Amino acid sequence: MSDNPNCSDQERVSKSACLSAALSGLLLAFSFPKPGLSLLAWCAFVPLLKSVDNLSVKNAFRLGAITGLTAYTGIVYWLVIVMNSYGRLPIVVSILLMLVMAAYLAFYLATSIALVRAGELAGIGAGLSFPVVWVGMEYLRSFALTGFPWASLGYSQYKILPLIQIADISGVYGVSFLIVLANVGLFRAYQFFSGNGTLGKRIWTIAAAVGLMIATVAYGFVRLTSPEAGTPLKVALIQGNISQDVKWDPAFQEETVRIYERLTESVAPFGPDLVVWPESATPFFFQKETAYADRVRKLAAGLHAPLVFGSPAYKAEGGSIRFLNSAFLVNADGEIGGRSDKIHLVPFGEYVPLKRLLPFVNKLVEGIGDFAPGTAAVPLDIGKTRIGVLVCFEGIFPELSRAYVNAGARLLVNISNDAWYKRSSAPYQHLSMTVFRAVENRVPLVRATNTGITAIIDSKGHFNGMTQIFREAALTGEVRPGTGGTLYNRFGDFFAVACLALTLLIGVKSVANKEKIWNRSTRCSEKKSHA
Repeated sequence: MSDNPNCSDQERVSKSACLSAALSGLLLAFSFPKPGLSLLAWCAFVPLLKSVDNLSVKNAFRLGAITGLTAYTGIVYWLVIVMNSYGRLPIVVSILLMLVMAAYLAFYLATSIALVRAGELAGIGAGLSFPVVWVGMEYLRSFALTGFPWASLGYSQYKILPLIQIADISGVYGVSFLIVLANVGLFRAYQFFSGNGTLGKRIWTIAAAVGLMIATVAYGFVRLTSPEAGTPLKVALIQGNISQDVKWDPAFQEETVRIYERLTESVAPFGPDLVVWPESATPFFFQKETAYADRVRKLAAGLHAPLVFGSPAYKAEGGSIRFLNSAFLVNADGEIGGRSDKIHLVPFGEYVPLKRLLPFVNKLVEGIGDFAPGTAAVPLDIGKTRIGVLVCFEGIFPELSRAYVNAGARLLVNISNDAWYKRSSAPYQHLSMTVFRAVENRVPLVRATNTGITAIIDSKGHFNGMTQIFREAALTGEVRPGTGGTLYNRFGDFFAVACLALTLLIGVKSVANKEKIWNRSTRCSEKKSHA
């Protein structure tokens, strides 16, 4: 990118520029699972940077929107499956709503590239601004409108363990920063080798990208070679593979319980210290269905192992009954040891946002659950350690994992039901994000899911066991409870907050120099109009 105001066709967005922007979107989409070609992320922005070079801020936004819409359509296409198959919406409506979500996510990308272009015209180089703005906008997306940090750029690298160890300092955002900086460095190198000027100021961007990459990987290898402390804990994770079509059918409750009894009894020779069932493994109110509840308690007592499982729950509050999406702990003696309630609910899945202010919204989405959120991240004590339970997509919110670890959890447990997504990319994308929760907090994380992917992840991000999707499974293995105490534990998203603050400053400077920016971005059209 450049602040060069030369004129030749600068203000016309050519077809080749649009195709380049779309190519960037495709490269971004393919870098995430599946197919998960993670190396593509390191060059994905180069076509976009080339296409917006010398364009106005407005046209940079337009091309960024093309990139974003292409990328996020390819990443969250599975929303169509969820809405059409289980939300019972017509396929056309499902596609349109998915495109609305993709457009929302694309807005952040388009705004990022527009801010970077505005910053360049105000004298701020893309080598500095693009990584900062990207992280700032990713962080904003993590909490704006309840937050949806799905597919943050750094998650594409979940398998490259030497690279992602810096997450215990900066969270996933440090990896995102490095990827974007590398893209700018590659673009600067492309400009030089294509004969577009000399290295000049470009050299520092290339040098910074190379230097930070070397430092990051070196730190990663140091962390990977350091031994894990903690006494080994045997875990057994049960994947019942209950079809979503019959999961909540009362006639199938008995069969569901039998499946989980059979799979759980099969791990008895292993002698587990903890057994975990998925989210809503018991498709009934554990507090109310005493016959089924007694069987679950008897099972834990027979194994002499604590059992954690998902179940809907309820509580009386203010004269009314509130429903919760919860995880129960049954101790090794068969007694109830505690309950952890889901804190971050799925909007339009588990509750309807703004329904008190906008009553008509509830009518538009009739049939959606109305759950109450949990109020605090309280670890459950299983005797040999304390665990923090993340229900479903709570695993994509780093602040929740951090809260559990800071409250004393030394093992994270993610229970989920990803059957909604069928055989799409979503279960793999979901899994990739939970790897970072383990590395950020230096505690292992185990996942028990209804239809997969069930996994055992150590505190460095290694997979020590993983199931295939849509198969019954009983996955066993060992983990070493961590100690927490990372910089990320103590200071949270300080790096991302700093980037967001700098993003605001870049925006302020751009506004302060709007006349200068406007003159540069319209100089071509003015010359053409006077020609």
